[in-house]
Amino acid sequence: MAEARAAVPSVDRRLGGTQLAALVTGAAGERPGYRALAHAVRTLLLDGRVPLHTRLPAERELASALGVSRATVTAAYDLLRESGFAASRRGASTWTELPEGRRPASVAAFAVGAPGEGVLDLAVAAPAAPAAGLGEAVAAAAALLPAHAPTSGYHPYGLPELRAAVAERYTRRGLPTLPDQILVTTGAQQAISLVLALLGRPGDRALVENPSYPNALDAIRRAGLRPAPVPVTDAGWDTALVESTLRQTAPRIAYLVPDFQNPTGALMPREQRVRILDTARATGTWLLIDETIADIALDVPPPAPFAALAPHGVAEQVVTVGSLSKSYWGGLRIGWVRAGSRLITELTTARIPADMATPVLDQLVAAQLLPGLDEVLRERRAGLRESRAALAAALGRHLPDWRWQLPPGGLSLWVDLGAPIASSLARSALGHGVRVEGGSRFGADPGTHEHRLRLPFTLAPDRYEDAATRLAAALSGAGPRPLGAEPDRMDWVA
Repeated sequence: MAEARAAVPSVDRRLGGTQLAALVTGAAGERPGYRALAHAVRTLLLDGRVPLHTRLPAERELASALGVSRATVTAAYDLLRESGFAASRRGASTWTELPEGRRPASVAAFAVGAPGEGVLDLAVAAPAAPAAGLGEAVAAAAALLPAHAPTSGYHPYGLPELRAAVAERYTRRGLPTLPDQILVTTGAQQAISLVLALLGRPGDRALVENPSYPNALDAIRRAGLRPAPVPVTDAGWDTALVESTLRQTAPRIAYLVPDFQNPTGALMPREQRVRILDTARATGTWLLIDETIADIALDVPPPAPFAALAPHGVAEQVVTVGSLSKSYWGGLRIGWVRAGSRLITELTTARIPADMATPVLDQLVAAQLLPGLDEVLRERRAGLRESRAALAAALGRHLPDWRWQLPPGGLSLWVDLGAPIASSLARSALGHGVRVEGGSRFGADPGTHEHRLRLPFTLAPDRYEDAATRLAAALSGAGPRPLGAEPDRMDWVA
């Protein structure tokens, strides 16, 4: 029984009766029976719209909000507890939980490195380097390298010419930036980790999107921060929920991917950005904005930097990270932080014990590439549109029951499988020669999004017919995992 568990988890998140009623009535009807109500709460939990370990409303409060009897809510809560999707303890109310055996793992991110021969890799949403341009940039950088050889080669802030080029690009995008507001890092992941380590303290709350970029979620957990998830659905962000989470939990940091969000592809409207900036100013929350995918605008103009909307009073609270990984090539490992000059100095001091500086040759290559990046992006976007169309068409032919929304940018489709089979499908698909990444890897709470699959459209268009055929064949061997059947798994960082 769930009630017999030894420890009560941290349940400082709470849903009010009116708030939960608004969420469940769309799925369960205006006056749901107890089974429909329990099913709706379970669906919201697995879909990430209700976070794990969230305190549910008191029975009387929810009954009043729904216009049903208290006995209906009592029976629904009993059913949730019996099935393992809720738990309670005397004096601690009732909170959302997951059954034993539902803490999943995927098979792919799981895998670091190249897939086996003949395996189609749909687990990594990162494009290959452009066919032209990289060799010329490397040759030009190599010619410049001897001029740096007489120096120590250590540039903790980054090469001055690269910092200037990154700052100039921000300025052209609508955010006036000086070179001393830029720190060059070894990829955006290092940038995120540095910011979390400097600004956060173990035990602090960090607002995160659910689902979100898994490596950032891992970095947040490793920093000892406690995620406070807010859902990102097919409709995007619920601004009122983001604002209420900021006010109620007062997180130290909010990690957001507002531009073609990974994995959903959602683009945050301007008015939502303004409201979040206003609320963050009131709560004193640092906004860590991940713009690594901002250049991949396929159906809309490239968005202006999030920080460009920040009024003077909150501008210093916005820290932006970016990189060349998605815009050009991840193999360069060039990222950056854009922030106030004082914070840049503090971040640089913090990064020295870890890696001293980013390699000079990589920075020289990046400095050669940045001036011509817009031309490269025009070609890259055209290719990605073609691949996106090919993937969508192939899925429509071979897997017509799957559903998705075509994103206005980004690198992947966030596919609804219609059933919680993502982990088992990922295992089955590997046997059919295709690597895919199940939605649970992207959940802020482990065990959610098992009905979702992230499918990148970064391969050549002619690969997707074969990929969809293999996935359709793998589907027959995939099914919901029986409770208690624990697969091979990655450990989640607390």
